[in-house]
Amino acid sequence: MEIGYARVSTAKQDLSRQLDALASAGITKVFADKRSGATTDRPGLHAALEHARDGDVIVVHTLDRLGRTVRDTLNLMHELKERGVGVRTLADPLRIDTSNPDSPMAQLAVVMLALFAEMERTYAAERAAHARAVATANGRRTGRPSLVDAAKLEHALMLREKGAPMREIVTKTGLARTTLYRHLPPRSPAQNAGLWNPDGKTWCFMPGTTSWVPIGLSHQATA
Repeated sequence: MEIGYARVSTAKQDLSRQLDALASAGITKVFADKRSGATTDRPGLHAALEHARDGDVIVVHTLDRLGRTVRDTLNLMHELKERGVGVRTLADPLRIDTSNPDSPMAQLAVVMLALFAEMERTYAAERAAHARAVATANGRRTGRPSLVDAAKLEHALMLREKGAPMREIVTKTGLARTTLYRHLPPRSPAQNAGLWNPDGKTWCFMPGTTSWVPIGLSHQATA
């Protein structure tokens, strides 16, 4: 049995062209979606896949109607092949028909698709790497947006500037140590040495405490 599937990306687009092509090919059982290929929520496609049985063929106008990327489409075709279900296209320049796995043209089409998928992954990785490099060079942060509470981070920075040890900052802010290391600037060499000059005076960190005192007072405290 041949099962038709048609898809357009938005509700405003028209399915008529695809439906007419499927009807002209003698396809009477047709499922359709008005959803972007970027979403997995495609009820029409899911219904078509559930309806398909061993020996059936899913027919589409062009192969991009099945998946968002060549890799997605290849994965779907592989799953269908495992179930004994073929895929046939009507209007692709390189006609695809996997209903006959022994067909040399069918095998060639799958090989070509695999090649295009590899090129697609390579180009996507190169574009992403270039975008990250440009963003970094321009001082922009890349990756997912930070979910750290800005107020807590400001509090942590204030404690760091006062010379508080990391253990105290973690306790008072509730932020994880790894988060603090990622977001706080490193201590200055003077702070690492136990010295601090926030107001022109030299302060010293008192061992065994969490306090900074002027060097003159620290001598008195240890006298």
